Amino acid sequence: MIQVKIPFLAEGVESGVVVSILVKEGAQVEAEDILLELETNKATAPIPSPASGTVKQIHVKEGAEVSVGQVVVTLSKSGETTKATPAAPTKEVKSVALPQKQIPLTKQAPEANEYHYESKSGFAPPASPSVRKLAHQLGVDLTRVKGTERGGRITLEDVRTYIERLQTTKQSMSQPASHPKPASIDFSKWGPVTKKALTPLRKTIGQKMHESWMAIPHVTQFDEADISGLLEMRKKYASEYEQKGAKLTVTGIILKALVQILKKYPKFNSSLDETSNEVIEKKYYHFGVAVDTEQGLIVPVIKEVDKKNLLELSIELAQLAGKTRQRKVSIEDMQGGTFTVSNLGSIGGAHFTPIVNRPEVAILGLGRGALKPVVKDGKVQARTVLPVCLSYDHRVIDGADGARFIQALVQLLENFDENEFKMKGSKK
Repeated sequence: MIQVKIPFLAEGVESGVVVSILVKEGAQVEAEDILLELETNKATAPIPSPASGTVKQIHVKEGAEVSVGQVVVTLSKSGETTKATPAAPTKEVKSVALPQKQIPLTKQAPEANEYHYESKSGFAPPASPSVRKLAHQLGVDLTRVKGTERGGRITLEDVRTYIERLQTTKQSMSQPASHPKPASIDFSKWGPVTKKALTPLRKTIGQKMHESWMAIPHVTQFDEADISGLLEMRKKYASEYEQKGAKLTVTGIILKALVQILKKYPKFNSSLDETSNEVIEKKYYHFGVAVDTEQGLIVPVIKEVDKKNLLELSIELAQLAGKTRQRKVSIEDMQGGTFTVSNLGSIGGAHFTPIVNRPEVAILGLGRGALKPVVKDGKVQARTVLPVCLSYDHRVIDGADGARFIQALVQLLENFDENEFKMKGSKK
């Protein structure tokens, strides 16, 4: 028998949600056939079969929370008739009383005191190993913590919220709450409605956007770039790129331009280590590109942009966007970004305020280019103008630096070097 377990996925990723099971019990599978798909953070990770055989037992259901090392499928090799061994149940974590010396309160917060996890199966509340370890270290009884993820799974944020409620009980009980929870509204009183539950991906997007917005003091600066000349060069070389299987896009060109600007202003290619109060300037250039999918906004990362020419970037950009829309992008494809670009030009709209993709410190937003009257060489001309929006972390970057950065980018786009378009052996 072969027990298929959830493998190591990525640094800091210890669990996920089973979004699809692609086999049935009794089915014959070959090595590397995909057995199920696991949604973790914003990526969908396929879990392949380690060998050929027959699916004897499936231990999970779609929508279930699973952790690294958990058995999800049992296979039997050809000729085996031994009964499948069920996955061993997770050991129940003993409740540990919260020490009074850690949180000296006379009474628990009403919500924390009222809630109590009741398990019909006898298992402990669903939580990842890292959450259980933290709860044990802090003396937190997880049966008192209400999980907010699917299936009642407890996250680190749930534990943190529970502790904060305990620590502020005196104030909250002696004074009226300044920010009460919003009341549930029955909108059907005024007409027909449709209710749709948030998907795990939508929850993740919302949580990350909220965390970034709350943690980072945002500043957004706007400008416009005359890209008429840039578009003429793009049109000139587009067919040559198509012959190589690449689509020459404004996004790809801007990724190439950004390398030069970030080398000149390295603070924008950094992260703030809030523990050591250090700004970590990165000497590599991995750019996240926001992709609009049916499931929501996903940001895969193109690695080592500085080492690739425009043709290579154009090919990789198209391939990565295609994989992302099909939800075939891996967890590794989502990590390591140093700067992010969000281009809404294909959809429409002008300026907007993109939210910094934490732990990065800056993001570039692009609107749709439009013909506008522009004074050039003393004459009013119709030129294609591109809205440019730069959001950044004001703890790391000052407004003057933001103005210099966006002005340098505009100048580079308006005077883009045609040699960047030329491929080796090009006759143009």
